[in-house]
Amino acid sequence: MTASLQQQRGAMKPRVVLWLALVLVVLMASVWYFPSLSNSLLGMWTGHEAASPADARGKNTKNGKGGGEGSRNTPVSVGDVRQMDVRYTVQAAGTLMALNTAVVRAKVDGELKALRFTEGQFVQAGQLLAEIDPRPFEAQLSQAQGQYARDASLLKNAELDLQRYQDLLSKDAIARQQVETQAALVRQLQGTVQADQAQIDLAKLQLSYTRVTAPISGRLGLKQVELGSLVRSSDPNGLVSITQTQPMAVVFSVPEMHVPLIMRKLKAGQALPVEAWDRDQKVRLAQGRVSTTDNAIDVATGTLRLKATLDNRDASLFPNQFANIRLQLDTLKQALVVPAQAVQRGTAGTFVYVVQADHTVQVKTVQLDAVEGDWQAVKADLQVGQQVVTDGADRLRSGSGVEVVKAPKP
Repeated sequence: MTASLQQQRGAMKPRVVLWLALVLVVLMASVWYFPSLSNSLLGMWTGHEAASPADARGKNTKNGKGGGEGSRNTPVSVGDVRQMDVRYTVQAAGTLMALNTAVVRAKVDGELKALRFTEGQFVQAGQLLAEIDPRPFEAQLSQAQGQYARDASLLKNAELDLQRYQDLLSKDAIARQQVETQAALVRQLQGTVQADQAQIDLAKLQLSYTRVTAPISGRLGLKQVELGSLVRSSDPNGLVSITQTQPMAVVFSVPEMHVPLIMRKLKAGQALPVEAWDRDQKVRLAQGRVSTTDNAIDVATGTLRLKATLDNRDASLFPNQFANIRLQLDTLKQALVVPAQAVQRGTAGTFVYVVQADHTVQVKTVQLDAVEGDWQAVKADLQVGQQVVTDGADRLRSGSGVEVVKAPKP
């Protein structure tokens, strides 16, 4: 029995060694992958709880060694307070339109024999654009002239007979009634000759209509007919259209609150400058001035329509083109201005952060006025040359320390 017991103990020794090796591997893996667990185990052995890295950072921060946000100035960009002339402008959306538009139509019916223009060409008033077959109208003119010649001959003969009858009447050799009848015939033939002359004039006018000319100066559009087609005076599209684009007109609306000032300046003969900008307001398209206003305010929108003329010598503007309009109503002389980015808005109103000599900021309430480009005119207790925060103001409050990281623009 003792021998069997010894055999059992000898068989268990390898198993115990295997289990101990496995537990040792698990513990080493736990220490490697789970440092917090090793700290806990170490604390259990030493009787003290080890601090985690986060706790260490927190202690260092509390001791002022971590450089927390409250322990350093906030980096900001600044701009200067300046004094300059600022234009008081009103912005509106406008639609460009031709100053005059005309559809060139044939005034007589006939075959189109020639086109004397190129699409998109600039033409002058009276310039020949097209020709219609003139032969039918030449024939009508010849017929009217023949009728006139015949009736004129009859009139001449009737006048000679009347003269002879009057001589005979003076000798009492003819009845007065016959003389009066002849005089009536002369007057009748005179009326016929006048009608014939009118027919000749009409035939000449119809013949002149076979040469189609430009009614106004401007730029031609696309042709609406082809060579050799039959054109009629009743065609709605006509032959081609002409738009007078120099100068160009623009129509836009402004709020009625500006109407008194606008009318006062127009009645005084003062110019109201207008600038047209592209859709992104990056490129100025043209300049001009207000020419007239509408006769009533639109009650639905509370606006008044204005019409301005724009210089278009380079022909870069087209009718129905969209443009952003800037109407200059006045000029603020030597106004106090700050960069537009410096203006902050809060529940208490608008304000700016002014950088002090001790590198802290102070809140200054401002009253907004006109804006021009990147500059905002303000009414506030500010001095020219002071620096205001343009970037980084969202992290500030009155008395916050700042560090200027970007010098103001010269």
